[in-house]
Amino acid sequence: MRLSGLQREVLSLYRQCLRECRKKPQATQAHFRSFARREFEKNIQLDKRDFSVIEFFLRKGRRQMEMYASPGVKDVRQ
Repeated sequence: MRLSGLQREVLSLYRQCLRECRKKPQATQAHFRSFARREFEKNIQLDKRDFSVIEFFLRKGRRQMEMYASPGVKDVRQ
């Protein structure tokens, strides 16, 4: 199955989030993974043709990932 450009961007962001999780302390990596998964699952029902909404969530997700990727952030609140 071929993926659209936006679908590839979403998958890329998800993989990047998972990579960032591995940089966190071992004890909190599971928290970061479950947080990332929940954030993506919140919007799984979006219509794949709703480009403006998907682009908005991609921008929001990138900003959020950059914030949580900061070395000062050790855990995510559940």
